[in-house]
Amino acid sequence: MTAMTDLVIRTATADDVDTVLAFWRVAAEGTSISDDRDGVERLVARDPDALILAERDGTLAGTVIAGFDGWRCHLYRLAVHPDQRRRGVGAALLAAAEERFTALGGRRGDAMVLDRNALAQHAWRAAGYVREAHWSRWVKRLTV
Repeated sequence: MTAMTDLVIRTATADDVDTVLAFWRVAAEGTSISDDRDGVERLVARDPDALILAERDGTLAGTVIAGFDGWRCHLYRLAVHPDQRRRGVGAALLAAAEERFTALGGRRGDAMVLDRNALAQHAWRAAGYVREAHWSRWVKRLTV
């Protein structure tokens, strides 16, 4: 757990799942196929340090998922509550994620950012990330 002035950075537990899901409905851009109780519980159970939370005054202010598969460092669900934006929450979450990746031996972090989300693109650029136009994301929905 890390404190940044009044901001507390910590990893999520199973007790945080409902709060995180409700938070994403307010703070995240759109929803994901994994934005349900089973998906988040599975994430926390499989990799307890991957879902990083930022809290201010005991209230969830932001989230990021810092997933490492042993090969690549992937960032998902960087979301900051609208009332907490431009107050260092996103930067603190990314610093915690990058610290995790470095400790695990990661060499490069990547993030998926919606093309239409100009605010997020600005935030990622400000954090030192660059868009790689020569890549395309290919997906296939799997049945459960």
